[in-house]
Amino acid sequence: MSTLAHDTSPAHGRITTDEKKVLAATLVGTSIEWFDYFIYAQAAGLVLGPLFFAPLSKSDPSLAQILSFATIGIAFLFRPLGAIVSGYLGDRYGRKVSLIMTLVLMGLATACVGLLPTYATAGIWAPVLLILLRILQGFSAGGEWGGAALMAVEHAPVDKRSFFGSFPQIGTPIGMIVATLVLLLFTSLLGRDEFVAWGWRLPFLSSIVLIVIGFVIRRSVEESPVFERMRLRRKQSSAPIRVLFRDHWRKVLQAALIFMANNAAGYLLIAFFISYGQKTVHLPATTMLTVCTLAAVGWLLFTILGGILGDRIGRVRTFQIGYVALAIWAVPMWSLIDSGSPTQFFVAAFVMAAALGLSYGPQAALYAEMFPANVRYSGVSLGYSLGSILGGAFAATIAQWLIASYEKSWPIGVYIAILSVISLVAVSFASKVEGMDLNTTEDAAGAV
Repeated sequence: MSTLAHDTSPAHGRITTDEKKVLAATLVGTSIEWFDYFIYAQAAGLVLGPLFFAPLSKSDPSLAQILSFATIGIAFLFRPLGAIVSGYLGDRYGRKVSLIMTLVLMGLATACVGLLPTYATAGIWAPVLLILLRILQGFSAGGEWGGAALMAVEHAPVDKRSFFGSFPQIGTPIGMIVATLVLLLFTSLLGRDEFVAWGWRLPFLSSIVLIVIGFVIRRSVEESPVFERMRLRRKQSSAPIRVLFRDHWRKVLQAALIFMANNAAGYLLIAFFISYGQKTVHLPATTMLTVCTLAAVGWLLFTILGGILGDRIGRVRTFQIGYVALAIWAVPMWSLIDSGSPTQFFVAAFVMAAALGLSYGPQAALYAEMFPANVRYSGVSLGYSLGSILGGAFAATIAQWLIASYEKSWPIGVYIAILSVISLVAVSFASKVEGMDLNTTEDAAGAV
């Protein structure tokens, strides 16, 4: 294994106009992608169970809810396939091509959910079609994050990599905030009965407008300078996936373990808390949507802080602070959640969101530094996708099962705390890659 090559490219104080355009494009595009994804996740907690699993919902509502959450997880299983295809395209033909493809595919799948017949109209075909569209969403999401992260980090000056990389990251809480606000708007305007009858379709159909906006913005961005230099040197890998699995599979696994706990806790906030607060704590749906929106604002702010700290004190140290905080908070927060007080529920969610932000902001920079340029898109996308399967794919389903099995909420905290310790250990072995030269196509990023 070669000696680590640290980046000696110049740093600069001001962010240029072109760099601002890149940051805006990665932020807006990723926000739109995750809006699409989170509209589904939140609808799964609120209305999709009775609509698409109607017979089971009448006989066993708890099991119907578990199945509804399970449709969230099914999409995650197809993220690695999306990561492989998008990674191949991104490493061979450029980050920009792959980013536009994932945006359009995600938006079309989301809009089509809003057109689906329910079980009352189409019977068993209703959940089958729903699952097929979720598979398309998962395929798209598998390639989205890696491309957006690399466009931001590979355009960044070396002293601002983590900060630049936090922009596609904050697209996640922004997507959640917008998705939650849209659901809050429609549930407030239409009322519960009308929203369940037909109003749930409107948030999905609104994705059509967002596709157009995101497509225009992403087309205007220049290709990653790292990819352009690699293209000019004709050093694209002829088979990036084969090279990735042959030479870098340990780093892919490490990247997955690093992300696992963050993604699991994140999907409690995104998908589980709203349903739990409404159905178990008996808080109104509008109250829970408001609480989770405000908590997502904290996630956004601490993600930016995590990006800044990643440049100042190091990516790994910032991750460690976030995961230690998450492990400590994961169990005691449930006493606040179960109190029945919206204020205490908010405090529990906000503190967890702060820990999420610190272990999310520096992720794009750290992942980019873990892989050489010729397999970087494939490596970061696949690591991220596998981490989401291990973490968030069935987090809400597992949480619902734990509640049904133990009739207590604290075991969910134990589950998250265990994952946090595993991710903490995994990221602690990645310190050697910080500051790596992103232009190298050699295996200089030996993180494990």
